Amino acid sequence: MNTDTKPADRLAIAMAQLNPIVGDVAGNTEKARRARDKAKADGADMVVYPELFISGYPPEDLVLKPAFQAACRAAVEALARESVGGPALVIGTPWVDDGKLYNAVALLEGGRIAALRFKVDLPNYGVFDEKRVFTPGPMPGPVSFRGVRIGLPICEDIWGPEPVECIYETGGEILLVPNGSPYRRGVVDERFNVAVARVTETGLPLLYVNQVGGQDELVFEGGSFALQSDGSLAAQLGTFREEVVTTQWTRGTDGWRCEGQIAKVTEGDEADYSACMMGLRDYVEKNGFPGVVLGLSGGIDSAICAALAVDALGAKRVRAVMLPYRYTSQESHSDAEFVAKSLGIQYDVVPIASAVEGLEAAVEPLFKGMKRDVTEENLQARARGVILMAISNKSGAMVVTTGNKSEMSVGYATLYGDMNGGFNPIKDLYKTEVFRLSRLRNQWKPAGALGPDGVVIADNIITKAPTAELRENQKDQDSLPPYDLLDAVLERLVEREMPIAAIVAEGFDRDTVIRVDRMLNLAEYKRRQAAPGVKVTLRSFGRDRRYPIVNKFRDPGTPLPEPDVSIAQGSVAKAESFDY
Repeated sequence: MNTDTKPADRLAIAMAQLNPIVGDVAGNTEKARRARDKAKADGADMVVYPELFISGYPPEDLVLKPAFQAACRAAVEALARESVGGPALVIGTPWVDDGKLYNAVALLEGGRIAALRFKVDLPNYGVFDEKRVFTPGPMPGPVSFRGVRIGLPICEDIWGPEPVECIYETGGEILLVPNGSPYRRGVVDERFNVAVARVTETGLPLLYVNQVGGQDELVFEGGSFALQSDGSLAAQLGTFREEVVTTQWTRGTDGWRCEGQIAKVTEGDEADYSACMMGLRDYVEKNGFPGVVLGLSGGIDSAICAALAVDALGAKRVRAVMLPYRYTSQESHSDAEFVAKSLGIQYDVVPIASAVEGLEAAVEPLFKGMKRDVTEENLQARARGVILMAISNKSGAMVVTTGNKSEMSVGYATLYGDMNGGFNPIKDLYKTEVFRLSRLRNQWKPAGALGPDGVVIADNIITKAPTAELRENQKDQDSLPPYDLLDAVLERLVEREMPIAAIVAEGFDRDTVIRVDRMLNLAEYKRRQAAPGVKVTLRSFGRDRRYPIVNKFRDPGTPLPEPDVSIAQGSVAKAESFDY
């Protein structure tokens, strides 16, 4: 037990920027111990962990299981018993008190749970639905550690002024903030601005510790930092990597000051690529897959997915399969082979003519008198999907699916065909962004990537017109607006939820906007069946944007079309004209 009578004038506080696994209570606890031991060797008095570290974040409805709640509590109690002799731990955990479940942070010191604080402001927007499982806590006063009054607001508690204001008004001296704040484009600046606002309002210095790693569709990039009482940057950890770093705090006449290292933060396109790489790596590793397999078509989407897979897992754990049919060009063969050789991965060529023709023969009696259409094109995609899934079943490798956000938006994909797979690293990247990141990867490789340096995606793949090659001389632009136009409209419809009239007022063709909006609405049933994938934008499909499949609402002024039976039956595929 702490018997100090004079408040400390110096504190060494470690930031444990770590990568937990949801549900792995024993593994997360052991990871906490290793970080504690590292911090102790560095002279730390206290270690601060991310939000809900013991359970992993976000635990979703798993946290409602009484057995899981009990396991988390037992782990915290065990760590508390081990805290004799220090360092103290500030660690996030689910906690049941008086029959209510809280998102909590515990101060473990001197062999006991010295204090608990509960999250007040439970986020309930975008990817967050904490009000579904947790009870909001009371306004938090500071806890006492070595005579220092420390505030412990949890993540969202600093996004509004009230919880931090309460800590300040009840004598708080330092803010230590555990976080589970997922990556999305631009969020690093937003977080920093929010933290600066709380520091400016209270004059209290702040330490922000964020989780790192992938969890299902979310990626947490870390980027933990500390701010002085004037809002200036005192310490900055890197992004997309685990770190345990100790900062030094000294009490002066004007309050506490922090000294720490300042690392470079990955931003922009490099951050998007790194997030996609980390998301794929952790999905494969945390689910225990030995590796991945993907169809390598010679197109841009499968090429960047192959690069991401090798960067994430290493060449020995990636297998690529070219699945050619009569419409597959020699150019596509050459481009796919270039990517496979550049990345150093296993590469097989499996012609699908016998499979497609066998399927056509099987259904031919059912389609007598009917002309060939998208049905036969779908059989090509579905034959490829069956072969990739067979390889997956035989080897245990997970199929990586490669559709981009533009395709997922408008349904330009085949159910049970090219949509087959367990995870999609580029699901939240529009086609134009896929091109941009492919150019980037040819001249840059992220820290921690296991792939080769230099050009890995043939220049011809980046410059040629995109095509699904499901019929002779077919191009994506036969069925879709040019991608730069399509993506600009989609960004306004999906990310910004702009009305059609407002998009048209910006100079876009009204018929094109209405057409894209209609495709977006009609494709909801496909997106519900799509593999999970990494979130990088403001509004990804899945947790961020949950629209009903049966949905008759249309933007006012948009003409309602006659029902299209082919769409209702799920036959919209790559290479369809979309002339409903």
